[in-house]
Formats: sequence, structure tokens, C-alpha cells
Amino acid sequence: MTITLELEEMSTSEKIGLLEDIWTNLSHEASKYSPPDWHNRILEEREALFEAGKIGCTDWNIAKAEIKERVS
Repeated sequence: MTITLELEEMSTSEKIGLLEDIWTNLSHEASKYSPPDWHNRILEEREALFEAGKIGCTDWNIAKAEIKERVS
């Protein structure tokens, strides 16, 4: 199936809504998907950096607010 979207004609809010719909749909099929091995390697590297105090983290609600501010 091929779906064509006129992305240039969509607002940022419409694009984000579409992404949210896609992620919601994908989450219902999560058990059918296995991420590639390199995903796990990246996560392990980041966890090691976090535990070593070389990187930090941001509260999810703060991160969402910052993202919304950047895209609006």
C-alpha cells in the first residue's frame, strides 16, 4: 500500500498529530517487532555514560514542554 501525503501543506500540529497516531498504532504491534542489535549497543553506551556522570537526563514532562516550544 502506498500513501501519499502533502506534507508541505500540513501544519506542524497536523504532522505531530499524524506521528502520534502512527506511534499509537505501532505500539499495539510492539510484540511483532525486534529492534536491531545496534539499538541495544547505543542504549548500553548511554547507560554507561550516565552512570559515569558524563551525561544527565531531563524529566520527561520538562522535555516534552521544551520540544513543544521548539516546534510551535
